[in-house]
Amino acid sequence: MRVLILVIAIVYLVGVGVALSPAIKDKWNSASASELAASVAQALPNAVAWPARAFHSAPDQG
Repeated sequence: MRVLILVIAIVYLVGVGVALSPAIKDKWNSASASELAASVAQALPNAVAWPARAFHSAPDQG
């Protein structure tokens, strides 16, 4: 059971990282650290909600 929870947590955190990657990539070389942090903080609410967006965008299977 612990392994299942660990796998779910790892998949979730990887998904958050993938969702945040465009915000980080855009500002990595061109912005200051505070601007990068602000950009990541602004994108974070949408990034942590990626499972809901994935569920709603999946086609109906019934």
